[in-house]
Amino acid sequence: MIAPDDHDLDALARATGQRLLAQRQVLVTAESCTGGWIAKCMTDIPGSSAWFDCGMVAYSYEAKQALLGVRPQTLEQFGAVSRETVVEMVSGALVHSGATLAVAVTGIAGPGGGSEDKPVGSVWIGWKRRGGYARAELFHFEGDRDAVRRQTVAAALRGVGGLLG
Repeated sequence: MIAPDDHDLDALARATGQRLLAQRQVLVTAESCTGGWIAKCMTDIPGSSAWFDCGMVAYSYEAKQALLGVRPQTLEQFGAVSRETVVEMVSGALVHSGATLAVAVTGIAGPGGGSEDKPVGSVWIGWKRRGGYARAELFHFEGDRDAVRRQTVAAALRGVGGLLG
């Protein structure tokens, strides 16, 4: 898969924002490996305050616990890059915001940090509507750190679109 360029991400963010606005939904992001890139794409769009609440960058275990309510036991047992962690991240983002929809990402962008079980490019993305059930999906992206992060942003926004129907 070729990593999307800035124009592709901008177009995807604009389309997502229009759909959020049309459906009177408000988005919150909880980001680890993307370092706020999803929130940046969304807030690059004029008028985004109508459909974007906030973005939380929780890179460390401590930040995931303090900002998003991820349980220490979850991180100890499953690690930061896991279905269990992303589900707690996406749920915590809704608890700690005024948003109606959330997206969360946690992964290994590289170049180091991978393992046999969790190679570089492994990214969990979670989505949730307020009052609904979290959906989580594991992706295996290829390329360098920038490419993995770009693909993560695009997949996260496409998933938000999927929640919007």
